[in-house]
Amino acid sequence: MQLGVYSFGDRHRDPITGEQVSVADKLAQTLERIKLADELGLGFYGLGEHHLADYSISNPGTVLAAAASVTSRITLSSAVTVLSTEDPVRVYQQFTTLDQLSRGRAELLAGRGSFTESFPLFGASLEDYDELFEEKLALLLKLDREDPITWTGKFRSPLRNAHVYPKPYGSRLRISVGTGGNPESSIRAGLLGLPVVYAVIGGEPERFAPLVDLYRRAGEAGGQDPEGLSVTMSAIGLVARRSQDAKDAFYPYWLETMKYGSRARGWPVPSRAEYDSWTRGAQSIFAGSPEEVAERLISVGRLVNADRYALQMDWSGVPHELVMEAIELLGTEVMPLVRKELGESTVE
Repeated sequence: MQLGVYSFGDRHRDPITGEQVSVADKLAQTLERIKLADELGLGFYGLGEHHLADYSISNPGTVLAAAASVTSRITLSSAVTVLSTEDPVRVYQQFTTLDQLSRGRAELLAGRGSFTESFPLFGASLEDYDELFEEKLALLLKLDREDPITWTGKFRSPLRNAHVYPKPYGSRLRISVGTGGNPESSIRAGLLGLPVVYAVIGGEPERFAPLVDLYRRAGEAGGQDPEGLSVTMSAIGLVARRSQDAKDAFYPYWLETMKYGSRARGWPVPSRAEYDSWTRGAQSIFAGSPEEVAERLISVGRLVNADRYALQMDWSGVPHELVMEAIELLGTEVMPLVRKELGESTVE
């Protein structure tokens, strides 16, 4: 099983110091983190798309292209690209360009996104939420599989014997589908034979096991090779040398995200006691020592037969030095423990 890191480039005002990292500094820190992950042999690094003031990354492809120049092995992925509000032709060109720059290390993770700020920004209607994604994913896949391409749809101008350049570095661009737990998304990914990425941001990851099973059964029903169906799991948390240090350090930044969710979506703000229960043994929040986090990665990875597992460790702007230490520990201490038990997956 491969290990990797996801980030949205969070730069929320620090709940302890009150300071806010500039966009330029946060982008520089992001590149430093990706470079370290590459040097440590981690499998992939994903950057998510947001169009809000407290995030530094609105165009993951641009930042990943910069990362391609300072790395040599690591897969460079979006996490996610909000395909519903993108032009599939243009986003395909962005990621095939990245694929050429990185010599085959690009991955486009397509999804609806957990926020909706891009819809009014780019003139899309939330009333078309499902239809937009369905049509644009179909076009994206057609772009990757046909040349020239002829296509007609509802949400963009038609294509007539069009050639789209550049082509991927290899025969195909790696295109994955992200989901927060929607059964229909698991079925769609399986039927299409696409890798699936599960965004687990709350609750025990074991609850995703039925969805993974649904994904694999849909793939078999769609005539897809079971060996070609790839599952990436994800978790939020932080790795530190001492378990309690990780839990204490992550708490104020996690709490800021919960407060934001409470204001935006009406979530109840959890108590510290609830947080402590969720981090005990890294049960739901993977905050702990290398051994503790590795044990959870192994148990969940084995349960769902995951090919990859990603940790998101910079929620609400966890300080750079803590994230760098966590990446270091993920590569030097967690990864060897996971490989010993589960081996290393090679994801094509």
